[in-house]
Amino acid sequence: MGRFTHEAAADPDRGVVYLTEDETDGRFYRFVPSAWGDLSAGTLQVLIAGSAASGSFSRQNVPDPDGSPTATRYQVSGAKSFNGGEGCHYAAGTVWLTTKGDNRVWQVNLAAGTYELAYDDNLVSPASAPLTGVDNVTGAPSGDLFVAEDGGTMEICLITPDDTISVFLRVTGQGSFELTGPAFTPAGDRLCFSSQRGTSGSSSGGITYCVTGPFRS
Repeated sequence: MGRFTHEAAADPDRGVVYLTEDETDGRFYRFVPSAWGDLSAGTLQVLIAGSAASGSFSRQNVPDPDGSPTATRYQVSGAKSFNGGEGCHYAAGTVWLTTKGDNRVWQVNLAAGTYELAYDDNLVSPASAPLTGVDNVTGAPSGDLFVAEDGGTMEICLITPDDTISVFLRVTGQGSFELTGPAFTPAGDRLCFSSQRGTSGSSSGGITYCVTGPFRS
């Protein structure tokens, strides 16, 4: 699947895996396995696009997925740079990815071959920005996105399909931690996530929580 700083992956119905890269100039990849269910062989591709916040994209094969001596992100001219790729979520023909370096959420429309900026904390006034420390992301059957913070005010924030941003929950009384791994149960009635270091401040003290719905349908 390529040798680079893997951060998150989403494998949709199409039989491919989308991958973010946790580097300040990371790229966004697609791995096409030779046989679905076996990730030991296949083709690694990188997203090609301009530097704008929206536009069309294409893909190109990464010549040397091993990444040595040239890192995968530097092998293909025109590969779009993403500042600290983090979470990745797929739903209904769209891939959502987050970038922690600039607190952004991106939307990639697979059928249309386009991408656009879905959220940027610089586009709202600092005093009222409900979402900073952008990190992991997941989605509900309603189409709502749930974005966990690493930093910020340690919240999971909600982005609705009509671009309304709000705070869903906040974990308090725990220092030196981040919220990680938000995911819904298959039934969509429980949202689970982890506090990476819990109350102890140590990785061995992590705590996992589950929130029971109902959520928006």
